[in-house]
This record gives sequence, structure tokens and C-alpha cells, in this order.
Amino acid sequence: MPYSVPDLCDDFMEEVLVLEPLFSDFGGKLQFSGEIVTIKCFEDNSLVRDTVKSEGRGRVLVVDGGGSLRHALLGDLLAASAVENGWQGLLINGCVRDVEILESIDLGVKALNCYPVKTEKRGEGQLNVNVAFAGARIRPGDYLYADRNGILIAARNLGVEF
Repeated sequence: MPYSVPDLCDDFMEEVLVLEPLFSDFGGKLQFSGEIVTIKCFEDNSLVRDTVKSEGRGRVLVVDGGGSLRHALLGDLLAASAVENGWQGLLINGCVRDVEILESIDLGVKALNCYPVKTEKRGEGQLNVNVAFAGARIRPGDYLYADRNGILIAARNLGVEF
């Protein structure tokens, strides 16, 4: 039986965090869920590039880019790598680019906005650390559920998939 984020709120409100409504959809997949892998970086997507090239089956990449609106942390090439490696989606506290192509890729992508400038590659960033943005603390191993209604974080798998 298909679920929606509002259904999950109704059924699991005591167990979920609802992120503030700051994010727009940019990917071709509007519903996605999975176990969270986190990255914390600022205007450098080196670690995002490396991570989307790794095995992502059943997982979602949450990228805390510090809310920067000056560089895009994801573009079409990295999104294609994410799909190739089985990632379900990305939630980016920052920007993306190549939006016309992203919307044709079967990947969930939610971000603050779009911006055409790529990042510098300095090899900086942290993998699998706790991050906090949009009113929620997000930990590696938590689960994310997203659709056009919003984004939820749960400490456990709620037993549903989109």
C-alpha cells in the first residue's frame, strides 16, 4: 500500500521530526525514502562527488552545505552517478544546478534553490556526522521520507517505502 508523508505524520507523529518547509523539488522522483548518510561541507562538493560514486542502495544522502546560496553542491553528472549507484535521493541544505536535466533523472532531489556556479574542490567535508538544519537534528542511520508534502526524519525504519 503506498504511503504519503501526511499518512506517516498521522500514523507516527510521536516518532518523526518534520523539517521546516524550505526545500524545493529538483529531481525526477518526487517521492523517496531511505536510510540516511550525512555529509557536512561548505561550498566544496568533493565528498558529495565521492559518496554518490559509492553503493547507495536503499539510502538517501543528506548534505548540509551550511545553507550557502553561492555554489551548487549537485549537478547533472553527480546526479547520474547517484542513480547509477542506487541512491534513492538527496536532501541538500544548499543549491543545485543543471535543473532542466535534474528533473529528467529518476532521483529524488530536494534543495534550497538553484545556482549556476560549481563549487571549488578542496577535498573538505565530513562524512557521517550529525547535522542540524530546517529545525531538525539529523543523524547517520536515521530514515528520511520525502514527497511533495514535506520531509520527515525518523530514528527507525517505519516499514514503508514509496
